[in-house]
Amino acid sequence: MSSSALVRFGRSASSAAIARRNIPLLGTARAQFSAVAAEEESTKPRRRKRLDPIIVTESAADRIKELLAGENAKGALGIRLGVKRRGCNGLSYTLNYAFEKPEKDEEMEAHGVKVFIEPMALFNVVGTTMDWEESELASEFTFKNPNAKGECGCGESFNV
Repeated sequence: MSSSALVRFGRSASSAAIARRNIPLLGTARAQFSAVAAEEESTKPRRRKRLDPIIVTESAADRIKELLAGENAKGALGIRLGVKRRGCNGLSYTLNYAFEKPEKDEEMEAHGVKVFIEPMALFNVVGTTMDWEESELASEFTFKNPNAKGECGCGESFNV
């Protein structure tokens, strides 16, 4: 049955619908089908770029670059962000050098720095802003986590 036969019986059918029904096409109908199929493939929406799970500020990236240039970090690809159960409020952030790309970690790049996020930490850190702050009393990475329900007084641990 051709596409014109389908229209005659009150049903309109696209060439994609005809192909799904395995209806044989002859002559010019086959050429029209391949042109329509190529057009449909080229107009398919592209996959959206995935958003980074965390935001790394420029000052944090600069400090990470300094750390990666140090003696202890020779050969490191970037840093690895994780979460451990500890502290007075339940969870604490961990930062380590990543000397190889962990298989299941979420990889992102910000301001020229690679950050690998542990799979178990991903749920707890999505949307977090990582910053480097220097004051008269301390120089430290700070994390502003919109998912945190509470933090301890010193800012070392949080709960979700």
